[in-house]
Amino acid sequence: MVKFIGNDLIANGPDPLTGRTPGETERFRELIENAVLYEQLGFDGFSVGERHHHPFLSSAPPVVLSHIAAKTSRIRLFTGVTLLSALDPVRVAEDYATLDHLSGGRVELVIGKGNGPDQIELFGVPREQAWITLDENYRLLRRLWTEEKVSWEPPADKPTIRRVPLTEVTTRPRPLQSPPRVWHGSATNEGSVELAAEFGDPVFSANVSNAVDRYAELIRHYRKHWADLGRDPADAVVGAGTAGLYAARNSQDAVAAFRPIYEGMAAMLARSNFSLPGTSTIWDSYEVFLERSSALVGSPQQIVDKVHRYYDALGQTVMTVGGHQRGLTHTQFVGSLELFQSDIAPVLRRSIPDPPWPEPTITTWRNESGR
Repeated sequence: MVKFIGNDLIANGPDPLTGRTPGETERFRELIENAVLYEQLGFDGFSVGERHHHPFLSSAPPVVLSHIAAKTSRIRLFTGVTLLSALDPVRVAEDYATLDHLSGGRVELVIGKGNGPDQIELFGVPREQAWITLDENYRLLRRLWTEEKVSWEPPADKPTIRRVPLTEVTTRPRPLQSPPRVWHGSATNEGSVELAAEFGDPVFSANVSNAVDRYAELIRHYRKHWADLGRDPADAVVGAGTAGLYAARNSQDAVAAFRPIYEGMAAMLARSNFSLPGTSTIWDSYEVFLERSSALVGSPQQIVDKVHRYYDALGQTVMTVGGHQRGLTHTQFVGSLELFQSDIAPVLRRSIPDPPWPEPTITTWRNESGR
């Protein structure tokens, strides 16, 4: 059965209908309440992004996910993505091993280079070095989580965040899982999915800013590299993002309700001060967006059909569905998720295979205390 997870980059822009921007405390409270709602409705996980520029509040995902862990007991806790191209692998190993314990073994680390404009200024990582740095940092992170004593020297021929050697270092705490699963989040780079295949890791396709053909090409490369390394093709796991969710009984109602959300996203992107080579994050029109993007907007049958089209292209068995839709009323937001779970998810779970899905290692402190 395919798995469905919520996703929130914690953007904090104005509501497309009212123009009001929530206070930061209010926005965080909304995020936590939504994560709890996803668990209550039977979703399988919740993902929190990491960005370090306006209008996002997602600069500290380990802190946010720890709070979600305390409020939930079952959903898997995803990052989306952890900027391992810009962070010290030792810090990442310690932070997420700690979260793994606090959550009862529910961490799913999704790593990537990120695409914000401020990484050079904040972390000193030029964009052209991000992939190389990510590769080196992941190799070190993996060792820190799987080896008891790690010695490491900064490579002379590659950029890296760390500048100080490690000598027989054991990071604490050790992860509760052995180790947490690491996904490689990618939109365009073959090196990223090759790294995933090298270590037998799953891939999470961004699947948001372009038509599906662009992402399908990268996934085909992942699967080919996986097979070329002698791995069983059946073991390759792919997750995929979506550009939004609004389900309604009547497709016309869904399309009308989502229009201001699209217009708000397009306006935000138009105002942004950065761009990504080869992407088309602003679609030509709302109608083109509905047809060619991964957004799931429409009646239950329309959404089922669209997911199946994407499955034919990507073979995803994990996918993000909604998480935060500024421009919907609370009633619309909850109603859409309820309809997804009642009329859409059961159909897709019967037709799309089940990915590997770890069970929580232990109960959380919240359950043990009864609160």
